[in-house]
Amino acid sequence: MGNEAFPRTYQTPSRDSPLSAVFVRAAAGHRTRGWLTAGGHVLPVALGRGGIKANKFEGDGGTPRGVFHPVRLWWRADRHPRPATHLPVRPITAADAWSEDPAERHYNRPVRRAPGEAGDRLMRDDHLYDFIVEIDHNTRPRVAGRGSAVFLHLARPQFGPTAGCVGLTPGAMRHLLARLGPRTRIVIG
Repeated sequence: MGNEAFPRTYQTPSRDSPLSAVFVRAAAGHRTRGWLTAGGHVLPVALGRGGIKANKFEGDGGTPRGVFHPVRLWWRADRHPRPATHLPVRPITAADAWSEDPAERHYNRPVRRAPGEAGDRLMRDDHLYDFIVEIDHNTRPRVAGRGSAVFLHLARPQFGPTAGCVGLTPGAMRHLLARLGPRTRIVIG
């Protein structure tokens, strides 16, 4: 018999609380396009030119298969107001880049670069990196050559393939950002 003095209560997650998981799957018959399912919404996405890969390597164009977590949102404060999100947020500056060289000590980490230095620049002329959700792919442990700079970012026109990231429309990205938190699982595959 239950203890009536302490009844069980269940709280329905609010629309504003972070999602526990989002799922990314390839579209049937099209390895560079897919669907992201989040809180009852199904959003079209662009995937890497190599499709979803279980054995990801630097430069293969594959979107890594696995379960990841968002680390932080990087955003272009000079182009957009700060979006609503449960993630830590960092504005992108001209010096921000990402190390993609497996021989570098800071491989697959954000780095500061002077003009002309190597690295994937986060401040781009196009709009692909106006919003970047950094995920914990190849971080613990970090293995040289297993892939770097895998993000959720904005899609190219007509959902052209990415270099291994997941691309969304600006509207879909804003919708997703409002529901992502550090504990949200991003399940790809």
